[in-house]
Amino acid sequence: MQTDSMSFLNKFFTKKREEDLNEGLQKTREGLFGKLSKAVAGKSKVDEAFLDDLEQILIQSDVGLDTTIKIIERLEEKVAQDKYLNTQELNNILKHIIIDLLAENNTKDLEDFEFDTTHKPHVILVVGVNGTGKTTTVGKLAYQFHNKDFKVVLGAADTFRAAAVDQLKIWAERVGCSFFSKGMHSDPAAVAYETTQHAINSEADLVIIDTAGRLHTKLNLMKELTKIKNSIGKKLPGAPHEVMLVLDATTGQNAIEQARQFTDATEVTCLALTKLDGSAKGGVAIGISDQFKIPIKYIGVGEGVDHLQVFNKEAFVESLFA
Repeated sequence: MQTDSMSFLNKFFTKKREEDLNEGLQKTREGLFGKLSKAVAGKSKVDEAFLDDLEQILIQSDVGLDTTIKIIERLEEKVAQDKYLNTQELNNILKHIIIDLLAENNTKDLEDFEFDTTHKPHVILVVGVNGTGKTTTVGKLAYQFHNKDFKVVLGAADTFRAAAVDQLKIWAERVGCSFFSKGMHSDPAAVAYETTQHAINSEADLVIIDTAGRLHTKLNLMKELTKIKNSIGKKLPGAPHEVMLVLDATTGQNAIEQARQFTDATEVTCLALTKLDGSAKGGVAIGISDQFKIPIKYIGVGEGVDHLQVFNKEAFVESLFA
């Protein structure tokens, strides 16, 4: 049974997450749904003019053309042309359409940071281009899991940039978790293999391996990621258990192109969207998840170490329409 103090703390942290999410999505909310409110004002029905306005608003918010068309078609199915609506009714319909889209892509509403503990260690391979906040996301994930008393190992398989190795080492020291590196210019696959070995020897619960973020040719990217994955699997059959693609939401349609490059190169199992607080392009979360059928697992809504959140589709959509 929860004590009164535990109940208070749970409510406090839930409230803080909601506030951080609302603040992080402020620019998207003002950009996307500020325009939507103006489009709805004075309207008494969903007509062709409104649908044209809605299409333009969604595309400008980087939802993407294909997903925008899908949303509009579903809206038309739910609302007869001559049905009179108020703003609240229309917002509720759009909210449920977007939530349903996210649910179709196996995006689960996680209550807290979690991973499959039926095997040990659990290995997460993190991919993405430089500048997306990839290494920072690894550090923030380590922080969250370390705070839940899991033994975490960070592996520096981005061996092409000294800054990446140093940055990850700083995060490991800051968090208080284990760090493994073979230095710059080491073979990334060898680093991944030996990181996994180190985690097994130290009886770690979780391994998070950072990889190089270069977008070179698809062929080279595929070969490199395949080699890394195979090396991990040789040491620990079935691993990596997750391949997480980190995308910068501020880049809008470029994030969609990055997702295409990496999903062509490897089997991505989940997404982390960073810097949602940095632009009005949060709609890209909807488009990427829908187009690539990959669940969103984490979102970054600020620079603080606790501003990485598990993705909750209903809370996300509610915040957009708040």
